[in-house]
Parts: sequence; structure tokens; C-alpha cells
Amino acid sequence: MEKKKLNKYDKAYLRMASEWGQLSYCKRRQVGAIIVRDKMIISDGYNGTPSGFENCCEDEEGLTQWFVLHAEANAILKVARSTQSCDGATLYVTLSPCRECSKLIHQSGIKRVVYQNGYRDDSGLQFLIKAGIEVEQISDLD
Repeated sequence: MEKKKLNKYDKAYLRMASEWGQLSYCKRRQVGAIIVRDKMIISDGYNGTPSGFENCCEDEEGLTQWFVLHAEANAILKVARSTQSCDGATLYVTLSPCRECSKLIHQSGIKRVVYQNGYRDDSGLQFLIKAGIEVEQISDLD
């Protein structure tokens, strides 16, 4: 696919991930993720508590609860429960992946990550690059 057309789709998927992130109950930061394979959305996710838990992401001090799942982890785990596969897929996420999620991304077979905003710790991105995963930031979605 030509670069200009790919960029158009990348921006559209990032906008969708941003919309999806707004479903999160987290107060500190709302993050959304979309996984696309063969031009089809195969999964989505946002940061939040595991199924069956109260939708309260922060503790009394405003810190994120340890059991909150990140958007990309939620999206990857949804694929794991389906008949789909992340092998060769692209992950669109509104915040660059942390170290823990980067390991999941690599192990799931995702080959490309497109993110909107950078996380304060870029070691997750460095890990992805070292693993041979294509990483691209697109800040401007207009």
C-alpha cells in the first residue's frame, strides 16, 4: 500500500483507538488500542479493571491499582480468547507501550505498532525496535 494511503488509514485507526479509550473508567489517563490484521479490526481494548471487577482504576491516593490492565494488553487478551491471531498484525494505541505490554506485543506476533503520544519511559519502544517490530508515532491526526 502506498505511504500516503497507509498514513490515511493509520490516522483513522488511531482516531478509533482514541474514541475507544474514552470508554475507560480510569481517571488518570484513558488509553485505547485497536489491533488490525489483513485490513480488518480483530480486537480493541482500553485500560481498565479485569472482567467482573469494580470499574475503579485508582486507589484512595489516586494511584493506579496494580491489577488494572493496559489497553494493548486488553486487546491482545481478547484475541487470545477468540479464533483470531495477532500474527503479522498492526497495533494502534494512543500511548506508546510500557515495558510489560511490549513483551506481550512481541510474543503475540504483532509486527507493527503505531502510537499517538509517547509514554514517559521509552524502554518499551526500545524493546520493540530491538525485537524487529516496526514502530511509528503519528501525533497529528488531522
